[in-house]
Amino acid sequence: MKHALLLMAMVGLGACSVGPDLQTPRAALPASWGVSVPAGSTLAARLDSHWWAQLGDPQLTALVEQAAAANFDVRVAANRLEQSRLLRQVTGSQQVPGISAATGYTRERNSGVGLNDPSGQAGKAPFERWSTALDASWEVDLWGHVRRAVEAADAQVALSAAQRDGVQLSIAAETASNYIRLRGVQARLAVARKNLEIARQSSQLTQTRFDNGVTTNLDTANAAAQVASIEAVLPVLGAQQDRLINALSYLLGKPPQALSAKLIKPRSIPHPAPDVPLGLPSELAQRRPDIRQSEAELHRATAAIGVAMADFYPRISLGASLGMQAQHGADLGTWSSREWSYGPSLYLPIFQGGRLTGTLELRQRQQQQAALNYQRVVLGAWHEVDNAMHDYAAEKQHHQALQRAVAQNNIALSTARARYAEGAVDFINVLGVQRSLLATQSELVDSATEAALDRVRLYRALGGGWPVQADFPHAKSLDLAYPGR
Repeated sequence: MKHALLLMAMVGLGACSVGPDLQTPRAALPASWGVSVPAGSTLAARLDSHWWAQLGDPQLTALVEQAAAANFDVRVAANRLEQSRLLRQVTGSQQVPGISAATGYTRERNSGVGLNDPSGQAGKAPFERWSTALDASWEVDLWGHVRRAVEAADAQVALSAAQRDGVQLSIAAETASNYIRLRGVQARLAVARKNLEIARQSSQLTQTRFDNGVTTNLDTANAAAQVASIEAVLPVLGAQQDRLINALSYLLGKPPQALSAKLIKPRSIPHPAPDVPLGLPSELAQRRPDIRQSEAELHRATAAIGVAMADFYPRISLGASLGMQAQHGADLGTWSSREWSYGPSLYLPIFQGGRLTGTLELRQRQQQQAALNYQRVVLGAWHEVDNAMHDYAAEKQHHQALQRAVAQNNIALSTARARYAEGAVDFINVLGVQRSLLATQSELVDSATEAALDRVRLYRALGGGWPVQADFPHAKSLDLAYPGR
């Protein structure tokens, strides 16, 4: 009865845990974003989990989803997550008793001048030893040493999950950005080829006028130089196109030029939907992987303080053994061959030379660092969202102004070429308008590319769209995959 009461008291004490619980610092986030959206756009209340689909390009959507499955960085991050889950399983196994079985047989002969053997024939005859036993051991977690260690392991699982989500978000954003840049380069190639055709027509016109004695070779030389300068741009843009296709191939885990046949055909630059999916500032901490990662780091550091504090207290382990031992195999299993033992053992740290105190202070400083890092990451996330939103709004205005400039330059070029054909203006006027049109058309393509890239940056700043997964289980509800091992 006394032994049972003692055991119940130990189990009751096992519900205690020393050390602080997690207290997440107050996030410095506003109640609303306080930013305006571009004309023609509206604020969406919720961020679509598949944000890349909002860019309106099925081929881009397919590439992002393929990269999420095939990219090597994503697969490495997923492997690290599985490792952390297995480590958590190993740590959690300390919460339950360990049971093992052993059996053995030996044939022995003791020294004739040493200890007597059980037969009383010291050193004169060999003897046999048969044994089998079932052993159990369990450390009573009086001060929460194991529970805090499991809590830290849970935090490590959450940290690894956030790291995996961060890699997925980065790969998705990088894939989308490279695809957008590829379509932008292809659009610039189309602009250059169209302007090359116009420049060649102008060169032919000046040559005809020169042959008729209407103009000088200065006009023909200027026209030929314009043709050559545009031709010089084409191989540079072609090389950029090849590099971007290779970059996408790498992100999808494929060899160089593996996607050339699929991507070489030009498509329009992705045009995002008008809805701007900001969501609520309070949701940012759950969406952004870096914020969840820093919170998990803080949780792990907080739990480590509890482990360090529990090391100051005594530890009690319970052990028991039930088995049989005999000199002859025929006797093994008889009632007389039985043997057993049970009892507690106590470990008490009396003098450790400052190791325990130093470890505790170190863990406390690490927790303070993790708390400061959490606040830094949250503030940085707020800045990223604000900057991304303003950049996107400004680029939309820039794009609209460039559209007007291109339209006016097209009118100016048609007028200048007609008047040059009539001899009313010099070719230098036509050349100037051609150059202005090429420049504004190229700027318009760059602006469309940058607007789409700004939208990707905004999605990334908002934390992307992978749903938060349950990678932070409570220790008591974890289902061990291999119980008893």
